[in-house]
Amino acid sequence: QVALVESGGGLVQAGGSLRLTCAPSGRTFSAYAMGWFRQAPGKRREFVAAITWVGGSIRLGNSVKGRFSINKDNAKKMVYLQMNDLKPEDTAGYYCAAVQHPIDITQALQYTDWGQGTQVTVTS
Repeated sequence: QVALVESGGGLVQAGGSLRLTCAPSGRTFSAYAMGWFRQAPGKRREFVAAITWVGGSIRLGNSVKGRFSINKDNAKKMVYLQMNDLKPEDTAGYYCAAVQHPIDITQALQYTDWGQGTQVTVTS
């Protein structure tokens, strides 16, 4: 049983948009914050965005500020990553994660539950 399931990835032309969805399982009922991370082949896992369930506090990675946004549906307990003006360098596997007791929600090692990832490929 996985904690989170990502969907919405695909192949898109540069300048286009995609919206990723993270659907939590029961294991994430107590999560305080949800985050999105990405990892391309040969590169380190990179923080993309995070949001808290209470208050909706948002953090965005420097490389995606102004292009990506994160939001949530409190009733469905779903989190969305809206990606606009996509660039080839955004190509990566995108992973949703949940953390219950975070210290720094931008750090991947803080997260305890992870989805399987969804691939985003941006062509030039």
